[in-house]
Amino acid sequence: MVPSELSIKRPVLATVMSLLIILLGVISFQRLSVREYPKIDPPTVSVRTVYKGATAQVIESVITTPMEDALSGIEGIKTIKSKSKEEVSEITITFVTSRDVDAAANDVRDRVARVKAQLPRAANDPVVSKIEADAWPIMWLALYSDRHTPMELTDYADRYLLDPLKALPGVATVIIGGERKYAMRIWLDRERLAAQGLAAQDVEDALIRQNLDSPGGRIESTDREFTVMAETSLLNPEQFNDMVIREVGGYPIKLRDVGFAAPGPYENRKIVRVSGQDAVALGVVKQSTGNTLEIAHAVRSLMPRLQSALPEGMTMKVAVDTSSFIDAAIKSVYKVLIEALILVVLVIFVFLRSFRATLIPAVTIPVSLIGAFFFVYLMGFSINVLTLLGIVLAVGLVVDDAIVMLENIHRHIEDGMKPIDAAFRGAKEIGFAVIAMTITLAAVFLPLLFLTGRSGQLFIEFAMTVVAAVFVSGFVALTLTPMMCSRLFKAHEKHGAFYAATERFFEGMNNVYRATLRGVLRARWAVILVFFVAIGAAYWLFTQLKSELSPVEDRGTFMAFVIAPEGSTMQYTDRYMHAVEEIAKSVPEIETLFAVVAPGLERPNPVNIGIGFAVLSDWSERTRKQMDITKELTPKLFGGLPGVISFTKDPPSLGGSFLDKKVNYVIYGTSYEELQGKVGPMMAKLSQYKGLTGLDTDLKLNKPQLRVDIDRDKAAALGVSMETIGHTLETLMGGRDVTRYKREGKQYDVVVQVEDANRRQPSDLTSIYVRGRDGSLHQLSNLVQIRETVAPKELNHFNKQRAAIINANIAEGYALGDALDFIDQTVAETLPPGTATDLDGESREFRETGNEFLMTFVLAILFIYLVLAAQFESFVGPFVIMLTVPLAMLGAVAAMYWLAKGGTGGTLNVYSRIGLVMLVGLITKNGILIVEFANQLRRAGNEKMDAILEASTLRLRPILMTTFATVLGAIPLAFSEGAGAEARQAIGWVVVGGMLVGTMLTLYVVPTFYSLFVRKVPATDVPREKEATAPPTPSLGEQFP
Repeated sequence: MVPSELSIKRPVLATVMSLLIILLGVISFQRLSVREYPKIDPPTVSVRTVYKGATAQVIESVITTPMEDALSGIEGIKTIKSKSKEEVSEITITFVTSRDVDAAANDVRDRVARVKAQLPRAANDPVVSKIEADAWPIMWLALYSDRHTPMELTDYADRYLLDPLKALPGVATVIIGGERKYAMRIWLDRERLAAQGLAAQDVEDALIRQNLDSPGGRIESTDREFTVMAETSLLNPEQFNDMVIREVGGYPIKLRDVGFAAPGPYENRKIVRVSGQDAVALGVVKQSTGNTLEIAHAVRSLMPRLQSALPEGMTMKVAVDTSSFIDAAIKSVYKVLIEALILVVLVIFVFLRSFRATLIPAVTIPVSLIGAFFFVYLMGFSINVLTLLGIVLAVGLVVDDAIVMLENIHRHIEDGMKPIDAAFRGAKEIGFAVIAMTITLAAVFLPLLFLTGRSGQLFIEFAMTVVAAVFVSGFVALTLTPMMCSRLFKAHEKHGAFYAATERFFEGMNNVYRATLRGVLRARWAVILVFFVAIGAAYWLFTQLKSELSPVEDRGTFMAFVIAPEGSTMQYTDRYMHAVEEIAKSVPEIETLFAVVAPGLERPNPVNIGIGFAVLSDWSERTRKQMDITKELTPKLFGGLPGVISFTKDPPSLGGSFLDKKVNYVIYGTSYEELQGKVGPMMAKLSQYKGLTGLDTDLKLNKPQLRVDIDRDKAAALGVSMETIGHTLETLMGGRDVTRYKREGKQYDVVVQVEDANRRQPSDLTSIYVRGRDGSLHQLSNLVQIRETVAPKELNHFNKQRAAIINANIAEGYALGDALDFIDQTVAETLPPGTATDLDGESREFRETGNEFLMTFVLAILFIYLVLAAQFESFVGPFVIMLTVPLAMLGAVAAMYWLAKGGTGGTLNVYSRIGLVMLVGLITKNGILIVEFANQLRRAGNEKMDAILEASTLRLRPILMTTFATVLGAIPLAFSEGAGAEARQAIGWVVVGGMLVGTMLTLYVVPTFYSLFVRKVPATDVPREKEATAPPTPSLGEQFP
């Protein structure tokens, strides 16, 4: 080949090309961003519309349904979901992964603009936003004090901490969790208000008239001018309390006569605690292209400066840092990479038994792996767990091309040629084979490119990283390897004592294999029986494996949920969160518990939900895994806290929201009453299934509600309008933002509301007074009737249809596939025939990935077969080679079954499935070596049985060498520990088990089926008679002492 000849003639050029590859790889590596996973989130756009005062039913009919009708025609929609809640409509549109999120958002904005005229005039403008997983904070900083109020903490954070954090490179924004923003609260006493002949509207009108900023203009004289500043705004509580609302009989009625003004929190419906202490949390959100680890490092570097400026008594620390897992996981992969490098180089040395000979293929490893990062950079990928996992698995693959080249050149030197002549001839002969091997190995990964959804996005980077490393190794094998062989090999060198001692072992191994193979070829029926038994065993073991999307990883953190009944107060929920915190204190591994009552970044927050984020100590400092801890806590929470639903949850392994559960089962219906009749029996039966925890549904029609029925005739007779009644109720019961006031350079809201003591009982509603048309006041008790009813918490649609979603987590010892199969069976037994169902979230991804995997696996086999058929110019030989695939599958599923029985994983998930696809390419290389050399011997005139016996014996060492290189490259994955070890173990054990069992059986099955099926050998243009009839050569390291 021209590259090989050029490299041998110009060794400096060959060296420089490899150095350039390394240089480009190093530069690219430094410029790559670091993420936990590739960007696997599908393009998602949300539309949020606020319509104050509207019930969930009104929101559904006048906002959600028209919006869905308009949005459903947009190209590329995968799912469209909506929630119609009190005052809020939320529509979430998920697009296919090929859709550009910016273009999708523009299409959504265009459709929203068209339908806007159909919405109620009182509704706020719909807000369109792009939702990505990156929008959730990567770090939470806790700010707490023993002498400052939450309002003072919030104000300090807003004034002095947000801007420095936002200025850091890669930071998109910083949010304040549990904030208590300053507001001027106007607390009214309804009795005193009525006694003065005033209504709430009078107070609002007075605030609007007397608290405003107005430009005063200028006074200009001949030489000077003055700016006129009119102090028309109210600046402090005293001024608000002295504000005159109205004069009655010449006597001014001030605000202090009917209530009082005092600074207070704008909202007091969220609680944040860090390790039991009240706090305010700062959430650092990174940009989509930001480097997570660099941002976290920058924040930690900035912390000392921010802490030094804190007022006395105020403390700030890192409460939650998701980059800790990413950092630990990536460091663990680097550690595994180094271990794999050492083991692969060791196995090469054991077979070659020479330092100089080992150096030649060993050099290929760093050049190929570092060079792969250049292509990773060109393809726009990132450094993440998947790309690094691909690099680790490539360690055992990239040496193969160099070994093949080395072996062929070495053989010619043994025939007496000079090293440089042997390099020219050997490289020329084997060049096409190296290219074919490279293409064959890369071809197995091509079907992964056809995977869709999150799994497809996830493993495209994995597959292309491995392909890049393999292609670079092929280039190095055609350039650097022959050059090094021509310079490092020496003719007719004597062998040392170590070589002589080990050679006897290898010769004995060859003799034992030759003898057993000869016996096997005499009893081929037994091998055929073993082959079909292996297929049957592999199928049976495969059916025994549990299926899930991804294994649960020890991420060093978990969540504890508290869900109180609908209508519960924040104080009720908080009592149970305190109980959860007390239980957490009994776990020594928990370093920090970050507790939030009423979580969420958008109002209104659900006050009946509490979440505790438990941060565990470092992986090296504890003996128990995160999953063991959650298993211990689950019975204490689920059965130990009556009055609420409480459970633990491990964070999702493949990104996504921390609130999402593994099971999301959708049931469709024509009405919510019909859905209630379906969901009730389902929940009753599913609650008896031990494989589900945290079972819940989003169909909740039992939110307590006070319905105000207005006597319209009486209201009309008294001149009281519906608007006045509604407006007054909203102001006094819910609080209304009337105007704003300035405090130390910032503006804050002025909120009017009745005192808390006057809105604790339903009867407090009827004690409110409203003004009639003639100015007289009328008590609501004369105009309305109050009824206690229940109302929907939210009304949900899935793909425009009314639907209910049953959600749950998976219990220890069960898998997602088991749970979904049980729910399918329960639906068939419980619900009427024809009931439409669907899946969402991780459940949907799991089912789609499982269906795609079978097609991907078949495509991988087909790709390899076609490439081999083209290489061998035959359809029969490649068929024999492909018979190695079920043998490798037996080893892989046996390893997973053994792990499952040991309780350490062993499920069929995306990682193990990718390992199975990889095995197709890895195991067929063994068959290629045997079949190809047997064909050469038969072309030279040998009989078929003699040829296959000789070829198998001669290729035993190269087969074992490449197999052990691959296995030892994967061993560190199989035995990996620390952050994210579960995912690495899944793919590692598949490769180790598949290659060991598959290779052992291949050594006997391939020769047997070759002797049965391959009758004729296709002709070849390359004469190999001399090479094929050459006597067996010593090992690859014979040139060196």
